[in-house]
Amino acid sequence: MLLAYPFRVLVPRRAAPEAVTSKAVTLLLLAGAVDLVPTPVVIALAVGAGATVAGVRLTRLAGRHGTAPSSRAASVLLDAAVVTAGLTAVVLPLAALGSSFAVLVGSLVVAALAVSGLRRLPGRTRPSPGARLRRLVESSGPAVGLALTAWLLLPRDGLPDPARLVVAVALGGLGMAALNAFAGPRRHSGASVCRGAVLLTLGGLVLLAALPSASEGRAALLAVPPMVFGMLLVAVGADVAADTVAAEAVPAAWPRAVLPAAMLLLAAGLHLTAGRALDRTSVVLALAAVPPLMVRELLRSGEASTTERRAAHRRRSGGAVRHRAAQPRWLGRSEPPARVDDPDAPTTTRGVDAAWQPGAAWPALDRRPVPTGGGGPGDRAALLDALAAIGDVPVPTGALLLVDLHGTDAVGPTVREDVLAEAVRRARAVIAPDDLVTGCTGTGFAVVTAAGPVLAYALGTRLLTALSPPYPLAGAVLRVQTSIGLAEVSGAGPADVLRQAELARRRAVQLGRDRVEWYDAFLEEQLVRRLDLERELPGAVARGELDLVYQPVLDLADGQPVGAEALLRWRSPVLGTVLPAELLPVAEDLDLVGELEWWVLDRACRQLSNWTVGVRELWMAVNVTTRELATPDFVQRAAAVLAAYGVPPERLVVEVSEPRVAADLSTVVARLAGLRSLGVRTALDDFRAEHASLAQLRRLPIDLLKVGPELVGARPDEQPPLIDVVVNVGERLGVEIVAEELESPTQVEGARRGGCRYGQGFALARPATAERVEAYFEEFPSASR
Repeated sequence: MLLAYPFRVLVPRRAAPEAVTSKAVTLLLLAGAVDLVPTPVVIALAVGAGATVAGVRLTRLAGRHGTAPSSRAASVLLDAAVVTAGLTAVVLPLAALGSSFAVLVGSLVVAALAVSGLRRLPGRTRPSPGARLRRLVESSGPAVGLALTAWLLLPRDGLPDPARLVVAVALGGLGMAALNAFAGPRRHSGASVCRGAVLLTLGGLVLLAALPSASEGRAALLAVPPMVFGMLLVAVGADVAADTVAAEAVPAAWPRAVLPAAMLLLAAGLHLTAGRALDRTSVVLALAAVPPLMVRELLRSGEASTTERRAAHRRRSGGAVRHRAAQPRWLGRSEPPARVDDPDAPTTTRGVDAAWQPGAAWPALDRRPVPTGGGGPGDRAALLDALAAIGDVPVPTGALLLVDLHGTDAVGPTVREDVLAEAVRRARAVIAPDDLVTGCTGTGFAVVTAAGPVLAYALGTRLLTALSPPYPLAGAVLRVQTSIGLAEVSGAGPADVLRQAELARRRAVQLGRDRVEWYDAFLEEQLVRRLDLERELPGAVARGELDLVYQPVLDLADGQPVGAEALLRWRSPVLGTVLPAELLPVAEDLDLVGELEWWVLDRACRQLSNWTVGVRELWMAVNVTTRELATPDFVQRAAAVLAAYGVPPERLVVEVSEPRVAADLSTVVARLAGLRSLGVRTALDDFRAEHASLAQLRRLPIDLLKVGPELVGARPDEQPPLIDVVVNVGERLGVEIVAEELESPTQVEGARRGGCRYGQGFALARPATAERVEAYFEEFPSASR
């Protein structure tokens, strides 16, 4: 099916080899710690295994079809860096004199290759000079603390104090940089994972170089974990970066603040417990952490002073927010008491409810037309002033609710104003006296409240209830739907709060309206990703960016392949590989599903004709939506594609999703019957064992019925699996059962025992390119169904 499997199924399997290697390395380290295995052997085996697994993944990524050229080049360079790091660490225990110098040279080569690769990864950000300076200042203190930790823990024997200090400073800098990568605002991106992993690997090499005399003992084992896990994470991060680009998120502050302090306390405790006094270098390093902390606090106090001055300036200049007596007609004429933030403020101020200024632009993500005439009241600048007045207090709290009414477009501007006036009257009945109401678009209004986020959400639900009853018109009533976006005022700028509320309102519209949506960073990431998809998808077929992979279908009785399902992939050079679960909703909104499905049918039939010589009777399944299936000429066009490639009709299986069939059942029945008259086999996908589904199954002319693994396993109420019922119905109707999405041998065995004839899923065969599937088929020369 086009939807294949949800992305959540792929994530746990994505790093399975790395997880197995990590467990093996952990066991190996434990064996070395208790002297069961010599330290040089542990280092060689652990680092060799990590470099091999990481190198294989990076090599495959570099050669994967559809990978962007920049990602391919980055994979090659990172692969070279990982291999160099592995060789450097494996050779070190075998070297005699000059091993420290050799590992130093190897580390420089690794750093050069890794930096070149990281610069080519998609999703890499370039912060402004100011942001870099601030990050450097905030990281200097913890980095010095990590350096002091390394100084206290590094062995003194065989390592001169100057070299020990250099190693400690290097480890402190590398460790803090890795923490910034793993806990920064783009910590979920593959590029950040790669950057932090490279720093871990380099830290392991530096640590190994600092312990040459300890290579015969167990101290050198401390260098193995950062090195091995760093190499594995380099490969995983590069793979993630090739597929997705993460958006900005709120930085995770606690790891960067807590971990260095905790490590320093532990090191100091161990140092003092061993009876050692603090030397001069320890004191100097401790004092060196003070200036960065002072500079950081000065920067923060400067920002706080600027905020206070801005707030005072607003109060002095009459920044009080109050309702204007004269306001647009639809906002209503009865006013609550005026709200005054400063008792000394002038009595005349700029009201929140001023008229809409033609040409005022909404945030860039809002692509609706900006109101320019009647029915478009509101003042964005005044709304921003109201939000700024809330945000300038020492402890800002409050929220903005953007309310949008749907269903007023069909009425005239006068009636629309009457409906909006009634909506505002209802809103005023449920908001607090100090809450502000202002127009913001021609189809809605905004509410600014000083309540906290939880109370603001409760206010949003009350607004939904108040606005949902029909609106009386002359001789009729008008029913409207309401979408409310909620954004919290908590230190963000007014424009940011307005943008966030608009994004939340958009999400409420996407999810079906009549709901309140609360802004969060993940929501913005989703919407930005959605806009990128909408921008790049048109023209993807013409640019040759679409691709097919094929998943074999096996006979559960003898394990022989009987067919394959064509699964769509979009190999975007900008967005990476996009799976159908993310692709199809966008294609439906852009009305591109038909174009994509006919491309899939054409490419699948062409591939099926190429397989005719080696494997003669395997089928090819393709998915179509009920909307495309309902087109009058679908059967004729399908017959033309089959004839163009000389494919026997019985080798094509057309699948349609069961949940969507009920919307146009009679038309679907007619089209499926037309396909069967050609000789094409038909299948019902995503079948649910419900009463309605079983009832309409009798009307559908199908040959195959595809069920999910949830019907195969035992039910919580200890009743027999539902697959028994489905198989019995299928036998009566002459329909073969295909169990799909089988992820484990237990599910495969359950499907076999339940009477399913065919099976499909990762536990049997994974989706692969046409060449690999053809090679897989050649292992079964007698495959014929």
